[in-house]
Amino acid sequence: MSLINTPVQPFQATAFKAGKFIQVSDADLRGKWSVVFFYPADFTFVCPTELEDLANNYATFQGLGVEIFAVSTDTHFAHKAWHDTSPAIGKINYALVGDPTHTLSRNFGVLIEEAGLADRGTFVVDPDGKIQVVEITAGGIGRDALELLRKVKAAQYVHNHPGEVCPAKWQEGEATLAPSLDLVGKI
Repeated sequence: MSLINTPVQPFQATAFKAGKFIQVSDADLRGKWSVVFFYPADFTFVCPTELEDLANNYATFQGLGVEIFAVSTDTHFAHKAWHDTSPAIGKINYALVGDPTHTLSRNFGVLIEEAGLADRGTFVVDPDGKIQVVEITAGGIGRDALELLRKVKAAQYVHNHPGEVCPAKWQEGEATLAPSLDLVGKI
């Protein structure tokens, strides 16, 4: 079953952010745009490259009114230890959410039950708390923050301009489409 346009399910978790442990819940994913970024585990190989890429682009996400929540099945204590020991992870200023109970991973459909780890899942959540983008990749395939930014901008554009859609490779400022009978068979 697709999660597109479904509300984020209730959850409560502890995260490490800005040198502190904070509480995070589904309520934190309402009222603004959010990215929920699942990764398999702390102290691994592809994960720090992705999280560092997000950290390097975090200010741009924030400029779009987007908050990032990175989630693994590790604890918030492990997140702090990783943040304190890895130069790449030390750059992170967004929330590193612990999901040791697997609640979030199950809610978003990314839990690898037999391993107790999350798939690489990316979810863009609109201000109403509804999922607008779902991307799940195999463990060995890292994601690109700039492509995610493009998808966020497209989701925001469509949300703010009912009746318009963004074609393939759409970039901010480019032409969009207004689906109509006149366009059928002409694209």
